[in-house]
Amino acid sequence: MGDSFLEFSTRLHLFNSIQPKRHHWSSLIVSKMAPLVILLLPLLLCGTVSAWEATCSGQVPAWQRAETISLTEFGAIGDGRTLNTWPFRKAIYQIEHLQRRGGTTLYVPPGVWLTGSFNLTSHMTLFLARGAVIKATRDAWNWPLMDPLPSYGRGRELPGGRYKSLIHGNGLRDVVITGENGTIDGQGDVWWNMWRRRSLRFTRPHLLEFMHSRNIIISNVVFLNSPFWNIHPVYCSNVVIKSVTILAPHDSPNTDGIDPDSSTNVCIEDSYISTGDDLVAIKSGWDEYGIFYGQPSSGITIRRLTGSSPFAGIAIGSENSGGISNVLVEDIDIFNTGIGIHIKTNMGRGGYIRNITFMDVRMNTVRKGLRIAGNVGDHPDNKFNLKALPVVNGVTIRNVWGVNVQQPGSIEGIKNSPFSHICLYNVKFWGIKMRYTSWKCMHVSGTASEVEPWPCAELARSPASGLCSNAF
Repeated sequence: MGDSFLEFSTRLHLFNSIQPKRHHWSSLIVSKMAPLVILLLPLLLCGTVSAWEATCSGQVPAWQRAETISLTEFGAIGDGRTLNTWPFRKAIYQIEHLQRRGGTTLYVPPGVWLTGSFNLTSHMTLFLARGAVIKATRDAWNWPLMDPLPSYGRGRELPGGRYKSLIHGNGLRDVVITGENGTIDGQGDVWWNMWRRRSLRFTRPHLLEFMHSRNIIISNVVFLNSPFWNIHPVYCSNVVIKSVTILAPHDSPNTDGIDPDSSTNVCIEDSYISTGDDLVAIKSGWDEYGIFYGQPSSGITIRRLTGSSPFAGIAIGSENSGGISNVLVEDIDIFNTGIGIHIKTNMGRGGYIRNITFMDVRMNTVRKGLRIAGNVGDHPDNKFNLKALPVVNGVTIRNVWGVNVQQPGSIEGIKNSPFSHICLYNVKFWGIKMRYTSWKCMHVSGTASEVEPWPCAELARSPASGLCSNAF
């Protein structure tokens, strides 16, 4: 799958950028003013980084590209009305064909740069200055169509192809998207309205998608109003996403924040997300197509994330057919959210979900604290095999607490493929509504200790404080 994360961390580069310091946000979450304070997070946590930055991948060196070119050199006009698709494409064509040693930065100055979809190239940095807005055209004719992903077999929403993402990369290496908290605006409302009217002909575009790429860094950018999923690395390795802000209305359909998909060595940290769907959802292909393609998601770390969603805070699945393993989620703050932690799969998915650890997760005003379910998710067609049962094994949930949580949790496995080795330790939810005080469990085995309210009998009571070890 390309370079190891250790090799990656010794040679990838970043520009000087805004690096949040580590904060414990539990006190903010409990406060009624938490949403307002957290929305100001990108503005409050400012400072220049040193030559080295600590990330999930270790130490990432930061040095400047050999050359910088400006978008305005290619005739771009940042008035919010002039279409700049051609200037973006010309600039990136020059970067690709000049092939400067050390790569080239494409500088996007302050202004509103209206554009259709464009492709990135290897060994480049897309740098958005403070006040720069890359704004997607609202005209669907300026969004090219592309084939469905082989691990999905069709568009995620509709049979057939899908619209290409606003910013796209395929088969790339060493790409950085960063800046001074400039904005990438998908103007998604036109797409959301088509979805509501059921007038879409193809699956909506993502805001940013990388395919078959490695050594990718995305930092210090605001992603706004994506038509569909915001950031989608698929079939990728060595991806760092840090210090980003992702925003969309809570009623915007399917605007997932970050969806690592059939990808390995992914680091997501120090970010704020408020969208209309899962903040982060780890995926690996859909039913028989994902089983056949067989590319898993593995080695994924998510930490120091804050956010709000009507759906899940952190989700795994339900598209897990290539397998998902070795996932660490830690130091997470979730508020005004549907389900805090959601692990989801279904009959026909096949694949596996194993060696998953959630730790140090704090919730405020959540409908359900934890859900692990084997009956969630639709199917691409009627060719899926009901006998293709997913295996869910080795899930650790520890040091998780929530206030104003309506329902504690449910763990519902599959009759012929029970979920096993589920371990809950120091999981406490307060504010439970009287009719929801009990957990709902079936087809599951595991252990529990120091859980309030006490979970179901299927989880054996254990007094050992160390029974839930850090799995990843």
